[in-house]
Amino acid sequence: MNKGRIEAFSDGVLAIIITIMVLELKVPHGDGPAALIPLIPVFLSYVLSFVMVGIYWNNHHHMFQAVHHVGGWVLWANLHLLFWLSLLPFTTAFVGENEFANFPMALYALDLLMCGFAYNLLERALIAQHGKGSDFAKSLGNRAKDTLSILAYLAALPLAFVFNWGALALVVAVAVLWIVPDRRFAKPSTGA
Repeated sequence: MNKGRIEAFSDGVLAIIITIMVLELKVPHGDGPAALIPLIPVFLSYVLSFVMVGIYWNNHHHMFQAVHHVGGWVLWANLHLLFWLSLLPFTTAFVGENEFANFPMALYALDLLMCGFAYNLLERALIAQHGKGSDFAKSLGNRAKDTLSILAYLAALPLAFVFNWGALALVVAVAVLWIVPDRRFAKPSTGA
């Protein structure tokens, strides 16, 4: 099956996710700068989630440049990723409206953990589709950043209940780690 449809569909869903997130930024009542102060946590949670969605979009795009074809399991793995990403508008609003409080921060970290896990499953489905010896599989190479991200989210989850700002710091650290596009797919592969 051609990969174009999965890329177009994913791009559309990610655009909708960003649109839904920005709709949570409500216009304040009041006309002075002080009216914006209560919106700071909501805005910061939006910025962080916008960056996270951007990272997934960017790396998804780079990864699919190395993909030659997709099958049923890849489609389901991609939908699994999009499911968890589609929950980001809710968890973003929840954590922002509650000023990064413990339980909302834990739920946010859980959603990001599941996004990371789903992205990892998508990579595995693509390896299965193309073969373990394929150029695609070789392009994945070192997956240390993937593992480190999952571990950081796993640590952030319980940490959120005792030190929510520490959990937020771990989430921001993962974003900083991935802000540079995934270089594993910088060179297009030549074979299936």
